[in-house]
Amino acid sequence: MVEEIKKNILQMIQKVPGVYSVLITDRDGVQVLKVNTDKAPEIPMRPGFLSTFALAVDQGGKLGLGKTKTLICSYPQYLIVQMNKLPLVVTFIANNSCNVGHILALEKQIEPTLSVLSLAVGETYM
Repeated sequence: MVEEIKKNILQMIQKVPGVYSVLITDRDGVQVLKVNTDKAPEIPMRPGFLSTFALAVDQGGKLGLGKTKTLICSYPQYLIVQMNKLPLVVTFIANNSCNVGHILALEKQIEPTLSVLSLAVGETYM
């Protein structure tokens, strides 16, 4: 079943030029599922990098901005889009010229996968 999920996600991201990787992690940055293309960079896939999403979400809440839905970070070489789908976090890693709107459009397509994977971390996906 995991291989089928990976295959479906890979087909999804291949439709968006410039997307290198999709990582589904728990809120602490522990990988539940990773799908890469051959161009996937290693640095943004490190657990230390991925776990900073929880810190950023907390800071946004403290500022009174409400619940963070999506965090988009642009770096000189990469674009990182992280979606808050607690208990899971979905991270898209792409090149810096990738169309963010196309990545955000993948949200609805990936949601059925999240409901299945949330059982792996022992919580119900909402």
